[in-house]
Amino acid sequence: MKGIILAGGTGSRLFPITKATSKQLLPVFDKPMIYYPLSVFLYAGIRDILLITNEVDIPRFHALLGDGTSFGVSISYAVQEEANGIAEAFIIGKSFIGTDPVALILGDNIFHGPNMQHIFGAMSAVSDGGLVYGYQVSDPERYGVLALNDEGCITDIIEKPKSPPSSYAVTGVYAYDNTVVEIAQSLNPSGRGELEITDVNKVYLSQGKLSIQLLEKGFVWLDTGTCDSLTEAGHYVQTIQHRQGIQIACLEEIAYTLGYITDTDLEAAAAKYKSSAYGLYLQSLIAKSPSLVP
Repeated sequence: MKGIILAGGTGSRLFPITKATSKQLLPVFDKPMIYYPLSVFLYAGIRDILLITNEVDIPRFHALLGDGTSFGVSISYAVQEEANGIAEAFIIGKSFIGTDPVALILGDNIFHGPNMQHIFGAMSAVSDGGLVYGYQVSDPERYGVLALNDEGCITDIIEKPKSPPSSYAVTGVYAYDNTVVEIAQSLNPSGRGELEITDVNKVYLSQGKLSIQLLEKGFVWLDTGTCDSLTEAGHYVQTIQHRQGIQIACLEEIAYTLGYITDTDLEAAAAKYKSSAYGLYLQSLIAKSPSLVP
């Protein structure tokens, strides 16, 4: 399973703070926004990743993430020239995807909750059809909304409906078999001139090959596309981390726990960030690890 993080766009809803930098490089409390979607792929066991962004921002992302070695993954980069829709990511990433299935996550989405590895590990099992994640919201009219039958199967997906058929919104993470490239190439732009991910999902739905996983109560999905939502996300991360003494989306911790990086790699990361609270947290992990205690 390949993975694509779509981190392009202008971030216009956040102007003027995104006039000189990518939205996905902004802080969500103590980490860059891009750490959060990347953590989802780590939990899912997806380790071959393409980050699609604006040409001017590629050096900045590379300075932050490098080739992914620090996190036990491989990260490559590609350019989305204009905001032509989410589904264009599969066309841009065609050579990267090759003959493999592929997962896509939006770079401004944050997921947090119990059983992350199990919940998102389901993406890696997709070999025929598509998988979307549904999340219960209080204002479904703002989202692509799932219509479900009595068996909990998807019957339709409706964009920003005036009368929502359910309270379940489609979140910003998806997984598909390899035919998604062909499907994306066959799409016509929508009225707003974009290749819509909803249209991709509807093709799979028409084939009877679109499945859904509903995120359980207590799970958190946050979109950080506005100043208010970005601030709220930062407060959420701050509260959980301070209250529980944990780190959300600590990439080195996830990679170390899952065996993607070694003791030496973790020690190197802790030394690199030694002056920050993030570095002190990594130091605490070293102190607790039996294999690293002197």
